[in-house]
Amino acid sequence: MVTESEVRKALGQVQDPEHGQSIIALGMVRDLEIQGGKVTFTLALTNLACPFKDRMVNGAREAIQSLEGVKSIDIYLAEMTAKEKAALTREDAPKSVAEKLNDVKHVIAIMSGKGGVGKSLVTGLLATSMRRMGHKVGILDADITGPSIPKMFFKDGARPEASPMALLPPKTRTGISIMSINLLLESEDQAVIWRGPLISNTIKQFWTEVLWGDLDYLLVDLPPGTSDASLTVLQSLPMSGVVLVTSPQNLAGMVVRKAANMVRDIGIPILGLLENMSYFVCPDTGAHHEIFGKSNPEDMASELGMPFLGCLPIDPLITSLCDRGEVESYPGDLFEPFAGRIVELAPAASSPKMQKHSS
Repeated sequence: MVTESEVRKALGQVQDPEHGQSIIALGMVRDLEIQGGKVTFTLALTNLACPFKDRMVNGAREAIQSLEGVKSIDIYLAEMTAKEKAALTREDAPKSVAEKLNDVKHVIAIMSGKGGVGKSLVTGLLATSMRRMGHKVGILDADITGPSIPKMFFKDGARPEASPMALLPPKTRTGISIMSINLLLESEDQAVIWRGPLISNTIKQFWTEVLWGDLDYLLVDLPPGTSDASLTVLQSLPMSGVVLVTSPQNLAGMVVRKAANMVRDIGIPILGLLENMSYFVCPDTGAHHEIFGKSNPEDMASELGMPFLGCLPIDPLITSLCDRGEVESYPGDLFEPFAGRIVELAPAASSPKMQKHSS
């Protein structure tokens, strides 16, 4: 008959790739029971959307199945409490000076999963509109390898200031605080050729080592995809919600659905869906032309169970102002209704979940 000691010893060989320690040492194995050759336990993850979840479950199952007397295995997946996560990730260590002084009320990520749909543009227009509404706003540019936020806001360039306490993010002419890797490079054309862990650490530092001060909204401009950078933001920052951006193409819609599923798996509220580049208004006739064809973003939002925020046109004026570092000069009547809707929707609550894996 297999014993608890044997099972724990076997599971001690299974590592959490993210932390580099065994799931036993990390205290992830809970409620272990053995009855007549049936092994049951709960694997407590830092997040149910952990990208290494299947690897750990399969590793645990293989380790236990190698023991004599094991007939079946039930593995339940649960999520650690906030206190347990803090202890595991060392977030219970003394906070930096910046973290102690910062008071950020809402953190909202702008996400798509698809590149080229205009996430940075939406982030810039949303920040500008929120600032016009009287809110204190900041932008954390999490697109480390393809940053474009500084180009949109600083026509003459900008640099963060160093202080004994933390980095001070430069402010735009209307008072929006911005932090981006491009503000730290010798040249805006310099390539950032980094692997995932370094990118993730830099994003975390933009949160913990930058003196954001008092902000009503910190907008996070995410890169395309659902990998390291996006996962770091969604898991490490106290998210109020996510705004999804798409464009009128089936391919973009498919990838946005992936992003929506990722956000839901992590348990963060989706504030709504916004379609960019929906149409072009002819300056001579005022006619609307759907250059990329007819789309149905309202149906996609309904299918995904989220609010539809509206459509943005293709506007050469936006391109011109962004290229000149003057995005804040764009008239506010177009985007402010979207910004007001997002302000109304944030924040929202999420609920805990549990999953089961049996064999």
